[in-house]
Amino acid sequence: MYLSRTPVLPTPEQALKGRSEPEFPVPERHTVLGNPLVGPYPEGLEVADFALGCFWGAERKFWQTAGVWTTLVGYQGGYTVNPAYEEVCSGLTGHTEVVRVVFDPQKVSYEQLLKVFWEAHNPTQGYRQGNDVGTQYRSAIYTHSPAQAAAAEASREAYQQVLTRANHGAITTELRPAADRPFYPAEPYHQQYLDKNPAGYCGIGGTGVSCPIGVAKADG
Repeated sequence: MYLSRTPVLPTPEQALKGRSEPEFPVPERHTVLGNPLVGPYPEGLEVADFALGCFWGAERKFWQTAGVWTTLVGYQGGYTVNPAYEEVCSGLTGHTEVVRVVFDPQKVSYEQLLKVFWEAHNPTQGYRQGNDVGTQYRSAIYTHSPAQAAAAEASREAYQQVLTRANHGAITTELRPAADRPFYPAEPYHQQYLDKNPAGYCGIGGTGVSCPIGVAKADG
């Protein structure tokens, strides 16, 4: 099933079980922003989780956004506990490659981060992003509050309208609460990979269609 051309998500019974503890430590600080990668975070900051293809280039998009305090990459949305990269790439964990974005809402709104998310990738491609094919590359938003969920849904509806007018297909982005979808940090070498390897691979690319932001609902 997992060697076929069309990737398929595993069921909970098919997924790898993982391990009770992570196999590696998480680096202490962000190599660009200088702030801690892992919480608890300072009071007043908020957390957002986005999956938009290979997390190397996706993370860079967010650490370059003003008002973002720290970023880290990891795995989310699947079943395997404390997975390793090779396990996620096997298609047997159900996880996405995710960027966790810790931001100051006084400096950048969640809606502005959604604009970065939508415009940085093609959310109509299902289990792939460009040349990267696999369930781990699917588009997803894991929300941390009802307000985030409402904003994400509104932005998805609004962006679908402009994508449709530009002759793109249906958005396949998964929108789920983060509460019951734990985030597992990725291996140290994945963190801020394109800062350590400026000429490294970046597989994400947008549609070229601008996303409306700051909307309470999609325009009718």
